Amino acid sequence: MSRLSIQPPNDINLARRYDASAGTEAPFPKKRYLTPPHDLSEMLDRLEYNGSEDKVTIASMMDSVGRRGFGPLMLIPGLIAMSPLSGIPTLPSILGVMVVLIAGQLLIGKKVFWLPRKILDRSVDKEKFDKGIGAVRPVARFVDKLIGPRLTFLTQGPAVYATALICVVVGATMPPLEILPFLATTAGSVLTIFSLSLIARDGLLALIGYTLTGGLIYLVVAQWPF
Repeated sequence: MSRLSIQPPNDINLARRYDASAGTEAPFPKKRYLTPPHDLSEMLDRLEYNGSEDKVTIASMMDSVGRRGFGPLMLIPGLIAMSPLSGIPTLPSILGVMVVLIAGQLLIGKKVFWLPRKILDRSVDKEKFDKGIGAVRPVARFVDKLIGPRLTFLTQGPAVYATALICVVVGATMPPLEILPFLATTAGSVLTIFSLSLIARDGLLALIGYTLTGGLIYLVVAQWPF
């Protein structure tokens, strides 16, 4: 029997291919996206429908959003750290290294971002990953209704480099924050806010991110044994 194919209806790879011989549905092959996601919900859609049947790698996550957009790439570790996945041992530290490397490359003028193979190959169980994404979805729908272009001077030009520098600081806090369960969620919130500010050109979000960064640094100093 022949296999019938249906093309995906849009840039998000959500459609299914019908296998007439088996009478089942199988996902379309995963692909790299050339354009950044338009909002947080689309970002979650891309992440959820990427990876293999049992594992989701850092590489597949990056392919979900493209490797040129600084804001979307920062959103990956931010969302993961905000979700219950932040409780997985060593994962916050890996995300912190990822943040420092990507933000550091922006500061030195890179346009396409690179990560070591050891980080790209790190994976999360697909079932746990999907549950983590599902936990963030209600927040995403609410946030998407609130964000939009405003105070745009805080999201372009020199302000982007200031944001990248702050992301380096935030990423560096993630390994020590891993000492206390789920405290890395705070760092994830800061990264997510800055990422969304760049994606939506929302300067008000950037201002909120600056404020939360101060609180995050205080948390690190307060719990670090000097």
